[in-house]
Amino acid sequence: MNIVIVDTGCANLKSIKVAVKNLGYDSIITSNESIISESEKIFLPGVGTASAVMKLLSEKNIINIIQKFKQPILGICLGMQLFCDFSEECNGVKTLGIIKSSVLRLRTTHLPLPHIGWNQITFQKEHALFKKIPNNSRFYFVHSYIVPINKYTLSTTNYGINFSSVIQKNNFFGVQFHPEKSGNIGSQLLKNFLEM
Repeated sequence: MNIVIVDTGCANLKSIKVAVKNLGYDSIITSNESIISESEKIFLPGVGTASAVMKLLSEKNIINIIQKFKQPILGICLGMQLFCDFSEECNGVKTLGIIKSSVLRLRTTHLPLPHIGWNQITFQKEHALFKKIPNNSRFYFVHSYIVPINKYTLSTTNYGINFSSVIQKNNFFGVQFHPEKSGNIGSQLLKNFLEM
């Protein structure tokens, strides 16, 4: 299988590649538009700021390729947030516009930000992405912005408020947590995505 991890310039690219390799699959980290457009599965990771990643995607001419991609694509953390059409980050950033939602700053009255650590995901729908994953399983999160609950939400998580922790629209899948840092349960989710 031709698997691409989009080179978004973030720090967790290698850990995703290792996690995929541990499942028996080879992948390539690249920002080459022709390689990305011909791939069968895409991982869109993101750590850092939406503005920096969108700038890089624009410079590499990848935005249009992602928007029109027909094969399964998994956005991880910031990568999931980029599927929305706007982020509150840095006084407002226009993002990919696949899902009609804004990304909002996580506002809690008594909990520290960013939200770092293990937290549960609660299924809102049955889905192939959750095969062999028990409801309320714990995954590893690091983020300060959220995708509000919407019609594409597959699971929610609570950190002061409820937010989308897994979303899907057509071939676009997103997880707010880091499956590559979530042990066996994270590996199962990656396996499910790769086997879809």
